[in-house]
Parts: sequence; C-alpha cells; structure tokens
Amino acid sequence: MNLIDTLQERGFVENTTHDKEIRDCLDTGIATGYIGFDPTASSLHVGNLVQIMSLSQMQKHGHRPIALVGGGTGLVGDPSGKTEMRKLLTEEAIEENMMGIKKQLARFLDFNDDKALMLNNADWLKQLEYIPFLRDIGKHFSVNRMIKADSYKTRIDSEEGLNFIEFNYMILQAYDFLKLFEDHQCMVQMGGSDQWGNIVAGIELIRRKHQKTAFGIISPLITTSSGAKMGKTAQGAIWLDPEKTSPYDYFQYWINTDDRDVARFMALFTFLPFGEVKAIKKLDGADLNSAKTVLAFETTLLVHGRDEAMKAYNAASNMFGNRVVPKNILPSSEIHREVFDFEDASVPSSTIAIDTLKKGIPAFKIFQSAGLADSGGASRRLIEQGGAYINGRRVEAIDYMITDKDIDNMEILLRSGKKRFHKLKVEGK
Repeated sequence: MNLIDTLQERGFVENTTHDKEIRDCLDTGIATGYIGFDPTASSLHVGNLVQIMSLSQMQKHGHRPIALVGGGTGLVGDPSGKTEMRKLLTEEAIEENMMGIKKQLARFLDFNDDKALMLNNADWLKQLEYIPFLRDIGKHFSVNRMIKADSYKTRIDSEEGLNFIEFNYMILQAYDFLKLFEDHQCMVQMGGSDQWGNIVAGIELIRRKHQKTAFGIISPLITTSSGAKMGKTAQGAIWLDPEKTSPYDYFQYWINTDDRDVARFMALFTFLPFGEVKAIKKLDGADLNSAKTVLAFETTLLVHGRDEAMKAYNAASNMFGNRVVPKNILPSSEIHREVFDFEDASVPSSTIAIDTLKKGIPAFKIFQSAGLADSGGASRRLIEQGGAYINGRRVEAIDYMITDKDIDNMEILLRSGKKRFHKLKVEGK
C-alpha cells in the first residue's frame, strides 16, 4: 500500500499538493521527507504525536524520514498559530532540548545507517550572510502573498502585532526545504494545517530555483470529541518525558479517552492493523473499555517501552480491578490477556517516616506535597469539594490530620478525584 493511502486511511491527511505526482514519487524508489520540530522544551508532548507517527509510518513504508529540529528558527520564533511573540531561546537551551527530543524520537525511528536523519537548521541558517540571502532567496517572495497567510494575518490583527523577526520565519522555513532538497534529495515536507503557507512557500522556492516539483502533506489539527486540544489537561501538557509525565499518568491519559475517540486515536497513535482498528467502532460497554486498555498499553509501549507499559497496566489493574482483554479484541496487540496478581510499582509514590505520622500532618499539606494539588489553597478546595481520599475514604474536614492510624500495610493511598493517585510508603517502626 502506498504511504499516502496508509496516511489517509488512518486519518493523517487533511490535504496534499500535486495529488498524482506525490503518489508517483512515493511509488518509485526511496523518497525522503521531513517534518520540523520546535526545540522549545526538552521534551515533546502528545500534541506532537501525529507528526512523529507520520515520520514513523514513512519509514515503515521504506522511505527515509528527516526530523528537522529548528535550532536556527528557534532563535527567531514561529508566529504560526500564535497571537503573541514566542519567547526566544538561547543556543545553550536549544542544544539541551535537542538532546531530549532525539532520545524520544529514537523510540519511533531507526537512525542507524542513516535510515533516518535528525538535523539542526542552525547548521546552515547561522552561516547565512544577509545581503546574499536577500538577493538570492528573498527576491522570490512576494510580501503581498506572505501577509495573506493565516499565520501572519492572525499576528497582524493581534494587539502585539507581527514583528520583523517573525516576518522572516516563512522565508527561513522555505529555505530549510530548499536546503534539504539540495543536500538530501528531500522531496516531501509534512506538517500540521497551520504550516500550509510555509510548506507551499518552500515548494514554490524549489520550483523557482531548480525547476523541480516538491510536495507537501498536511495533517489536520487533532482535537478530542469534546473540542479539547490533544495532550492538554487540567494538570497541563502530557509529556513524552517520564520525568515530566510518569508512565502511569501517561497510561491513564489514554485510558480516559472519550468513547467517541477510541477508534480514531487507535488508528493514529498505534501500529495495530487497520482492519482490527475499524472493528472498534462496533464495540460498546465493557468491550469498548477493553479497547481503551489496549490503546493505553500500545501508546505507552511506544513511548516508554514494554517494561514501563506493563508496570502502568499492572498498576491501573491493581487500582481499578483486573481488566481482562478478550482475545478477539485487537488480537495483534501483545497486551497480557490473563488474570493475575498485579503490582503497582508505577503509581507515583514517596516515602514518609512513621515518626512524622505519629505527630500528625494536616491532610491538605500531604496532598500538596504529593503533587495532587498545586498549592495549599488548591488542596483545601479539593477537600472542601469532596475530591480528596485516603485509602478509599473521603476526607471530610479541611483540618483532618493524617497520622499513623491511617497506615494500611505500611502504606497510605492518596487519591485526588477519580483518577489521580499517590502512594505514601511508610518507613520505620
């Protein structure tokens, strides 16, 4: 099956340029395509998964993906989808962030023997000389056309406006595509729908400079059925870095998928056969919950590896009861399908001295220190609203003191709402 067919079937494609030609390009030998990633943090997040999976699907179809980290454009800032100027990063911060990003991408892409490349556009952008760049590249861009791009119009209409540094972003990204075309025979750029104008600009620049046709594949903005942006929760972004979002919390994010999104997310964020994924649309009740368990397991497996996926699965089963997935539901998944005793090693935990508990600690302080509330005030509100639990028992009073009498088998299980847990492991006698 052609890469385009797979991407369209699984929901990755909103639009393409040169529909027939791009299919021919992907059918004749090994093609090279790229996606850019902003090095604005040391970790990617769930919102980046569509682009990561697009590159991985490209490699699985025998092509060569390039993950281009914007070390150069990160010094400028992309105005796309933003109503205010992005914070500009230092070179040191960008270098540190790149190391974290490559480590995460290596779980999805095989970089051995240049089967995939990770490049930094600072390697060529920082060497540009201003006058030659204006003469050789800038002359191919029409200001009238540029300001019609959605990414620019949004900023121009905002209170802060569009500054000159950001105005150059489209030209720099188009130059990236040109450079990758010249140095690596890269014919395809992929990106989100907010990058349409930038991608088309790169295609046009290649046409003007080399009289060759390059191609673009645009993915839709992925939101949940409730309209929320992917990877955004009340607690913040869902990161791929286990230090920022634990594998257990990552697993739980997918377990809590809206019923209406399960089949769609399974198609996008796992590699399970599409025929099995389509069958999910007919499920409901306990069977649909089993499919959610597989979704959580498979997505955690890709990001954190088998051991952490199993720990998270075991921990969730220990908390909420064994979820035995029938063998006929998504049979290609290697998720465990037997009933067995679970350990909850991946539930967030910390230690506390028994002598400290004998003195007593206000419950609101414990919930804050355990990370189940952002502040003392938030912790008090959690208790007031009936959302704080100790060993499954609701905390009824703000001034409740947690003591050694709350210990159960040398542990105290804290819960915030229905889904967030923290285990206090008691030390001492």
